[in-house]
Amino acid sequence: MNSKDNDILIHAESGVMTITFNRVEKKNSISSAMYATMADALVEAEKSSVVRVVVFQGHEAVFSAGNDIGDFLNGPPATEESPVYRFLHAISTFPKPVLASVCGPAVGIGTTMLFHCDLVYAGDNAAFSMPFVNLGLCPEAASSLLVPQMMGYHRAAEALLLGEPFMAEAALEVGLVNRVLPPLEANNYAQAIAKKLAAKPLSSLVETKRLMKKGLATTVRAQMSEEGTSFGRMLREPAAKEAFGAFLEKRKPDFTQM
Repeated sequence: MNSKDNDILIHAESGVMTITFNRVEKKNSISSAMYATMADALVEAEKSSVVRVVVFQGHEAVFSAGNDIGDFLNGPPATEESPVYRFLHAISTFPKPVLASVCGPAVGIGTTMLFHCDLVYAGDNAAFSMPFVNLGLCPEAASSLLVPQMMGYHRAAEALLLGEPFMAEAALEVGLVNRVLPPLEANNYAQAIAKKLAAKPLSSLVETKRLMKKGLATTVRAQMSEEGTSFGRMLREPAAKEAFGAFLEKRKPDFTQM
């Protein structure tokens, strides 16, 4: 399939579908249209008898700055049919192997989507952050469940309550990434691993992934739904309005009365 614009590039070859963030001038921030394109691509890849592996990648200098704030505020996700929720559902339930190559900043969903990938490779310039609290919000993509599970509670609390970046080596230590590479090598390395996977029997890959994720599938869906309800409520509350207002006005937010 081809995307309707150039912000998301989709290319399928040798059993591998590559989904590339291609909005570098906006730090690969993600709009509703981009979420819709990625959700549709995953649905198509799941049905395809040709696509066996999916790879997400960005530029060697930036993976994704997370949501496009202007687009997000103009059309916040209102229902589970919103593009962002369609994307999260698609990636969290995708039955075939999903890889990611991450270089530079990976902010918000740029990090939380990785907890639904099977293999993640990072450039040594990667910086992961989940600054939801700093925006007056709560975690999404079931990260409030999956981050403590992977990183342990105290490290998860540091990442989610402070919302400060942690670098590639720290991500490697806690198991979020499989290998750290020079940024110019990361995408090619992920492609090589994807091709190696694509040469294996698809039925075995799918069944192995299903068995590994089976115990969490229902919990992840429930957590994602509860997060979505809280996220939508908090988006309308004073703290989020102050945080986003400060962001747009390029000033420091003041939460002292909240």
